[in-house]
Amino acid sequence: MELRELSPAQARERVAHGAIFIDVREEHERAQGQAEGALGIAKGELLAEPARHLPDASREIVIICQRGGRSLEAARALQALGYEHLVSVTGGTTRWVDEGLPTVVPQLDPQAADFYERYSRHLLLPEVGIAGQRRLQQSRVLMIGAGGLGSPAGFYLAAAGIGHLRVADDDVVDRSNLQRQILHTEARIGQAKVSSAQATLAGLNPGVQVEAVQERVTSDNVERLLEGVDVVLDGADNFPVRYLLNDACVKLGKPLVYGAVQRFEGQVSVFDAGRHRGEAPCYRCLFPEPPPPQFAPNCAEAGVLGVLPGVVGLLQATEVIKLLLGAGEPLRGRLLHFDALGMRFRETRLRADPHCVVCAPGQAFPGYIDYQKFCAVGA
Repeated sequence: MELRELSPAQARERVAHGAIFIDVREEHERAQGQAEGALGIAKGELLAEPARHLPDASREIVIICQRGGRSLEAARALQALGYEHLVSVTGGTTRWVDEGLPTVVPQLDPQAADFYERYSRHLLLPEVGIAGQRRLQQSRVLMIGAGGLGSPAGFYLAAAGIGHLRVADDDVVDRSNLQRQILHTEARIGQAKVSSAQATLAGLNPGVQVEAVQERVTSDNVERLLEGVDVVLDGADNFPVRYLLNDACVKLGKPLVYGAVQRFEGQVSVFDAGRHRGEAPCYRCLFPEPPPPQFAPNCAEAGVLGVLPGVVGLLQATEVIKLLLGAGEPLRGRLLHFDALGMRFRETRLRADPHCVVCAPGQAFPGYIDYQKFCAVGA
């Protein structure tokens, strides 16, 4: 028997004459509004237990979704199970609204309503959905630095709904920061960067817990800072901290999302050797020894295009979210270079060093070293 498809107005008339009306969209879709009179039962839930929801197979059933595809699929599945009178609404809820037919907004508790509305675009992505967004909500990320890289990364991690964002930085806001460190404002000059970041991100998404740690990262506190986190984002601007973070992440099995900027160029990678020894490289596999200071000036010495940390920090935030979701292909074993002047990306393949002093298979952790001396800071 061929399934009937009716316009929203025709479907509404059938419902007025006693047909059962079911909206098979997910709850987060219905939270924005649904056709008046429809019962909200997600397609998967309906087809898992049709007899519980529709005990009378002889009743006329009108099914609606967002645009008409899922409702037609649900109707066909129910027809195969012996239901006799099925109607799918052509154009779905979108057309229903366009034609000015009445809608209602389901009553939800405030937290659920905020969740569905705030993350509605994420929830539409099959790679995220409800389960993925809940995973982000339960995640904990450590962000080292609330400066050029941490500013854009922090904005988008908070906006994405990371549940707990620990931000560590011992610096205070300076006017020279404002050209690129967009977490901060003129009014906060002299304030601790972590406090400024906490205020900004709380204003963006009050559901995210931002833990401000006004400390310089050292061998004495690095493991405490990494405790309980799922991913570490490296927004540091100096080699001693980069090597320290790398070694701690290898030891504790934490993925490290690396980023660096200088003048008009940036780099991004994911170092995950602690969880993938012998397969994924660590930072030391790429740079066994730091370059001499004269060949690696910092931003204060060499300058940096203000928008460049924005590009690199956003790429880092993207990698953090992918790692937390288990989605896509992370930059593990790949170094992404960005040339802002040429507007070009290029990629370098990285291999794990079988003789790496930190991450080689079977290599015992050598302990933390004097990273300042190792990097010859001030030499």
